[in-house]
Amino acid sequence: MLERHEVETFLTLAEELHFGRTAERLRVTTGRISHVVRKLERRVGAPLFERTSRRVRITPIGRQLADDLAPLVEQMDAAVRRAVDAGRGMTGRLRVAFLGEYVAPVLLKAVALFTARHPDCAVEVHEVQLYNSRASLLDGSIDVLVASYPFDGMARGPALMMERRMLAVSAAHPLAGSESVSLEVLADHPVIQYPEVTSAEFKRDRTPGHTPSGRPVPKGPHGRTFSEMLTLVALGRGVLPVGEQTRRYHPRPDVAYVPIHDAPPIERGPVWLEANTTARIQEFVRAATDAGTAGSEPAG
Repeated sequence: MLERHEVETFLTLAEELHFGRTAERLRVTTGRISHVVRKLERRVGAPLFERTSRRVRITPIGRQLADDLAPLVEQMDAAVRRAVDAGRGMTGRLRVAFLGEYVAPVLLKAVALFTARHPDCAVEVHEVQLYNSRASLLDGSIDVLVASYPFDGMARGPALMMERRMLAVSAAHPLAGSESVSLEVLADHPVIQYPEVTSAEFKRDRTPGHTPSGRPVPKGPHGRTFSEMLTLVALGRGVLPVGEQTRRYHPRPDVAYVPIHDAPPIERGPVWLEANTTARIQEFVRAATDAGTAGSEPAG
């Protein structure tokens, strides 16, 4: 039987065809590589590599051995990964939810990488709405949600998306043609409100009760869904601070989007119930971060 380090050395050299690069990849000396190869050749009874001062070539026998060993090693590695996943709770299912179609591209990248890493864990993708996003986390019907920060009472991962804020106003509103506005204008117009069940911190961040200077912000009517809130804006019932991508995913001839020049950016990422933290959730958050989604297409 070949030992693992012998197989790894042989396959790496078969790929690199260079003793120095092989030694560098395996973090050993070139002398160690030569020793292992000579030992394998004695066991096989034939040369596996042709070595000169200028180049290294694999022999036909060596190529056949490499072709036979590579899939076996891959199967062994996969078996070990499955065992590790099972030991860490990486089997079963993970229920991931998103709020708004604008986060779907980010979510899909995260799901794809998570599935590639943990094929024995089935991922279910669900859409939630403003009125049931928090309840779905609390009752356990979903495990992790890609949503806006802040989301009070929940654990959160790194921000995956950032975008500037804009003010949604009726197309007939006096502010519709402005190049930009200040947060202070919120004191001059009713602000459409999110559903009562929405996270309190989120509402304070998105529809604050006071402007930065302390002026009170008048409250407009509540909407049950985001589309309903935009319809209230279009009807002239109030204005609504939103993310920049809203104008891309919710283009409407009856709504105008004006940049807010003095507002902090909106952040979005994974949130989940702290008490329900599992290895599956932690691995999903890691996959979402590793998928390179930070700073990519933001949501509104």
